[in-house]
Amino acid sequence: MISSEKSWPMAADLYGEMQLEVHPPAKRRWRDYMPGVLVTAIAALAAAWLADHYAAPLVLMGLLIGLAMSFLSQDKRTHAGLDLMSQTALRIGIVLVGARITAEQLVELGPLPFALLVVIMLAVILITVASAKFFAQDRHAALLAGGATAICGVSAALALYSLIGNKRVDQARFTLTLVGITVASALAMTLYPVLAAELGLTDAQAGFLIGASIHDVAQAIGGGFSFSQPAGEVATIVKLTRVALLAPMLMLVALWLGRSGEGDGTRAIPLRLPWFILGFLAVAAVNSLIAIPKIAQDTAATSAQALLLLAIVATAMKARLHLLLDQGWSSFAPIIVATLTSFLLSLAAALSL
Repeated sequence: MISSEKSWPMAADLYGEMQLEVHPPAKRRWRDYMPGVLVTAIAALAAAWLADHYAAPLVLMGLLIGLAMSFLSQDKRTHAGLDLMSQTALRIGIVLVGARITAEQLVELGPLPFALLVVIMLAVILITVASAKFFAQDRHAALLAGGATAICGVSAALALYSLIGNKRVDQARFTLTLVGITVASALAMTLYPVLAAELGLTDAQAGFLIGASIHDVAQAIGGGFSFSQPAGEVATIVKLTRVALLAPMLMLVALWLGRSGEGDGTRAIPLRLPWFILGFLAVAAVNSLIAIPKIAQDTAATSAQALLLLAIVATAMKARLHLLLDQGWSSFAPIIVATLTSFLLSLAAALSL
């Protein structure tokens, strides 16, 4: 288990309480950030190039390259930039994700599929947490895996970890969760369209299944369009609806953690919406009320993807790889349970439509 002392490098942090620098100076010059920002940007560009040329998942490439370059976090000159990328870039990226959400999408989805999505989300989280004891796993690690699987993969994992904290889930387990959900999402993008075709699902059913069960946004949308154009459109709406559930899920988790009083010394998270969630909701509201030009929407989507990639790469660079290797294979059990539960419940829901 990783030490709980603040001197250990921590992962991406939305609330600013997990940083490489324990006592940052009051004022900084832009040059203080440059070493960490530059190495993060170079690693992110390399990940994007590999993903584009070899059809590999972008997030997975970012994680692997970041882990391979984790030795750079031992140089104190990189600390300020890595903290900036893993915190500020992540917050802004989540805000920009709201540009892909509109109230019209929720209306088009209809009340029944939306209700089913909420039921699936809650069931995946509860079943995953309940199974933790069976596999001798910590329930907070199971909550992280279940929440990430139920909502939007890595983005949800990053946001959830900021609430759960390193004292409940160590950094090695967090990194393992990121790797597990990206691998599971990549496999699902390949397998689920084939399974939907073998089961004879309609375009609407296949789109719902793929959009409701695949973790990450890009893989869910790509998997839907690989089945058919109409299925891709349904998968996009369903998946983005799941993304919209990120804010209420974080509120529920914060409420649970804040009132549980587990006595582990972890600071309670204030029961209020942080600015990045308010920004997410505000951008989604503007996108619903005003016809934002497509070029602006595309720019926001590309920027969000780039910022989230930078946050993921910086998170991986701040990881202690040897701690990840110390984790047993049973540590993947919550991810497997969450993935299978999500698929089976989504399939049952799709067949009922």
